[in-house]
Amino acid sequence: MLEEELRQVAAVLDPVPAELVQTALEAFALHDLDTRLAELTFDSLVDALPVRGVVDAPRMLTFRSGEVTVDVEVTGEGLIGQVLPPQSVRIEVLGGPAAVRPVTADTLGRFTSDTPPAGPFALRLRTGAEVIVTEWLRA
Repeated sequence: MLEEELRQVAAVLDPVPAELVQTALEAFALHDLDTRLAELTFDSLVDALPVRGVVDAPRMLTFRSGEVTVDVEVTGEGLIGQVLPPQSVRIEVLGGPAAVRPVTADTLGRFTSDTPPAGPFALRLRTGAEVIVTEWLRA
């Protein structure tokens, strides 16, 4: 309990700069030297045209690393996605150093996570041959 109070006091009196937090999250995502980074190639918040009458559209993301593409829909209920080309992949939804929520893609590459990301998140894909980590984003 004391530790939590000290964390709160430190957060108010000496907050960590946002740039430092982002750099630390990116460094943590790349702690495995064999990991390939999947770049964000589409984000509906930036790239999509607005649709009249749609107020709370789900966020659509596309990441690419070499021949592997990951399409993700971020909703209030969680994540829905697909890995292309279709393959069975173990996917970890990263939410910081201690928060890892594993999901498994089926043989068609589809996956779901019932927990919506709160704050920065990334996906770590473990195929039989390689490890791929997406860029970190805020939900």
